[in-house]
Amino acid sequence: MLGSLGENLTNTMKKLVGMSVIDKKTIKEVVKEIQRALIQSDVNIALVLNLSKKIEKRALEEEPPKGITPREYVITIIYEEMVNLLGREAVGLDINQKPYKILFLGLQGSGKTTTIGKMCRFLQKKGFNPAVVCTDTWRPAAYEQLKQLTEEMQIPLYGDPENKDALDLAKKGLNEFKNKKVIIFDTAGRHKEESDLIAEMDQLDDIIQPTEAILVIDGTIGQQAGEQAKAFSQATDIGSIIITKLDGSAKGGGAMSAVAETGAPIKFIGTGERIDDFELFDPERFISRLLGMGDIRSLIEKAEENIDEDIAEKTMNNMMSGKFSLIDMKNQFDMMGKMGPMQQVLNMIPGLGGKIPKEASKMTEDKIDSFKVMLSSMTQEELENPKIIKQSRIQRIARGAGVDESEVRALLKYYNNTKKAMKGFGGRGRLRGSTMNRMMGHFMK
Repeated sequence: MLGSLGENLTNTMKKLVGMSVIDKKTIKEVVKEIQRALIQSDVNIALVLNLSKKIEKRALEEEPPKGITPREYVITIIYEEMVNLLGREAVGLDINQKPYKILFLGLQGSGKTTTIGKMCRFLQKKGFNPAVVCTDTWRPAAYEQLKQLTEEMQIPLYGDPENKDALDLAKKGLNEFKNKKVIIFDTAGRHKEESDLIAEMDQLDDIIQPTEAILVIDGTIGQQAGEQAKAFSQATDIGSIIITKLDGSAKGGGAMSAVAETGAPIKFIGTGERIDDFELFDPERFISRLLGMGDIRSLIEKAEENIDEDIAEKTMNNMMSGKFSLIDMKNQFDMMGKMGPMQQVLNMIPGLGGKIPKEASKMTEDKIDSFKVMLSSMTQEELENPKIIKQSRIQRIARGAGVDESEVRALLKYYNNTKKAMKGFGGRGRLRGSTMNRMMGHFMK
């Protein structure tokens, strides 16, 4: 997340943990590395200097509480001040009225339409079934793109590509979905003229009377995001922000800090290209991941949202009882895939953030994908009873999956090693850390 910023900050924290002496020289060195990482991520220099002064002053003057080492307290100070930079609390959607009307706004190319799709998925996971109204009469194929996104999720959509009157479309959409709990309105993007954007918002605002007006900002524009957020927040009291394209953006830190400085609330962030790469913005969790400290709460929430509890429980019971089959392993892989890219999941695990190189996690992800293809080439009998998979079956599975026979054998070896590991703690009720490490290590080879 945020390209090299997270990596640089994680490396700084690792250096700090490894230092035997925490003195004035050490603190100044750490502060300089933080300054360098933030400036490279396009964070405003004045903001960086102010932040680093606060960190340095507190680290040199404050006494650590009892039971906390000076090193741990310096890390705590860095974490707290960076959280303060982005605002302390998560602010979500309080859907307490019907209909709850969300008006989406954004400059052209900000990722607004894709973000609407992500918002629909997010709301579905929370138990809502939103409807979408397309009032974008400017961009060719805007309706078709929304149709493609909403059809996949069975979200109702209103729009008319032949109607070029955005205000008329808004009125008809409101009437079409008047009984819906949540209605999302897509609007036409503009070029870099903020005045045009605000003018359109004013026109549609009178008709829709939105509960929530959300400005979508492209995170790759860096500090310029602050100007957009400022113009928006001055024009409306109900404004909030979604920042997109934070996966790998060198300027993401600049965009986030610039928006936070305006006081406009950042409610959600886009963290990747997948429909599920969208999350409520929580400064504490976000900074925790950025510093390589993990985010176990988000990991648990992701698991609860994406994992079928019955399948998970059955798989775990089979693992514990020694009945672990290739079907169970396939279910494991499917559940892991639903939680998101491997690197994002690993960054949420305390102690692992930043420790496993991107290349290694990508290699692990690719290997799992390859394993899943091989598993899909097996018969039900083979999945239930892997012992019957001998040479002739290996040849057939390899041909069906388009892989070398050695790769099928590698899959079977991984399965057998996993099953053996399970026997080591059957009945104890939980995975040992060392066993999990061995399993992860097998993929990393």
